[in-house]
Amino acid sequence: MEFVYYTLAGLILYVLSDWILGQVEKLRGERFEQRTLIFFVIILVLALTSFKAIEMLTTAS
Repeated sequence: MEFVYYTLAGLILYVLSDWILGQVEKLRGERFEQRTLIFFVIILVLALTSFKAIEMLTTAS
């Protein structure tokens, strides 16, 4: 069942990361040159925290 949680989290994180990057670019007024790298950093931080949370919640049972 854990693979369902991780897959769902990955999909949500992808959309959330894209939205966050879009908001930051909107505030900045232009697109970043290294957009892919910034997207990767955002999704990496979110993935590490959310995957650790999923691990803690599923092993606690």
